[in-house]
Amino acid sequence: MSHHIEDLLNAWSAAPQDDWVLAVVTHVEGSAYRKVGAMMLIHGMGKSVGLVSGGCLEADLRRRAQKVIQTGQAASVCYDATDEADASYQLGCGGLVHLMLVPLCVANHYLNFQALKAALASQGRCHYQLDLVDASLSPSAAGSSDSVGAQVWTSQQALDDAKAGWQLSDFPRPGILPGQSVLGQSVQGLSVQGQSVPGESVQGESASLVVPLRERHRIAIFGGGLDAQPVCQIAQQLGWRVDVVDRRTSYAREYDFVGANIIKLPVNELPKKFWTRLDGAIVMQHNLELDAQALAAIHQHAQQLSYLALLGPGHRRDRVLALAGLDAASFNAYFSAPAGLALGGELPSSIALSILSECHGVLHGAKRVALKEVMA
Repeated sequence: MSHHIEDLLNAWSAAPQDDWVLAVVTHVEGSAYRKVGAMMLIHGMGKSVGLVSGGCLEADLRRRAQKVIQTGQAASVCYDATDEADASYQLGCGGLVHLMLVPLCVANHYLNFQALKAALASQGRCHYQLDLVDASLSPSAAGSSDSVGAQVWTSQQALDDAKAGWQLSDFPRPGILPGQSVLGQSVQGLSVQGQSVPGESVQGESASLVVPLRERHRIAIFGGGLDAQPVCQIAQQLGWRVDVVDRRTSYAREYDFVGANIIKLPVNELPKKFWTRLDGAIVMQHNLELDAQALAAIHQHAQQLSYLALLGPGHRRDRVLALAGLDAASFNAYFSAPAGLALGGELPSSIALSILSECHGVLHGAKRVALKEVMA
């Protein structure tokens, strides 16, 4: 199971009237498994979705969530792994992790989870602003559940209309907004498909956590052969949405690609919606003509694509590009051909790992080097 924000929202929306608590990392000092903005949703019966650590904090947080549900009071907690003599949690990471636990209830509009879910579905991206109760970051914040407001911002215009005084571009990554947000008044302009989303009125200034969120990554695999199966499986393990496109009768069978969206159409008949919000494409049909058609369609329709891979050696790449009337510089996306990283191995699972490792790095804007080169 993945732990994407959509998983949390789907779990809540299946039973919104149940008791739920949101745990979110608000501040980290030193090293930690998860960073600021990581979220976990805890049900009153004890089940949880999401991760805020590698598994060492979750059991204790489930216990603390019960108290939050019983009292209706938001709470902050700090786990200190800097003291090696303290074996309470045996975190091992050596850092200091601050979290906030907030009940989802009518008083705080369920932290605007419905608006957040709608924003991701319609826009694909948004910023989620959550008032803090951590006394070290927001001394004036109260602990009652109705004092913790949440806002969903889908555009800078909505933010400007609310006179918030900050820019969405200030938060390419999660961070703390000092006490200057639109508090002490009803929040307006939280636009989701043109509709205003109600917000909770909060008195006084309070710091807030701003988290940029996006929908799941989505990739398309052009080719439904045996070697495409581990690509599909690993991508789904990463929490990505997967389309498998192959018009050939004996390829892309549903029982070979469980969980994927199977499309049995020629690439030139794919609907316009297919190309919208597509992050990556992997072309692996083992057919020169079909691969050329796929590249031509991608070049024409998928201008926002971030990653494109073509299976096969360099001389095959050149032939496919020539058939498509293109060259390697024709694409805006990162073009990998031969596809993937040089990890070794020659079987389908190794090739899939190689391609998806590279794709993952591109989609997350990471340097594709050994972790020890960029992290102490």
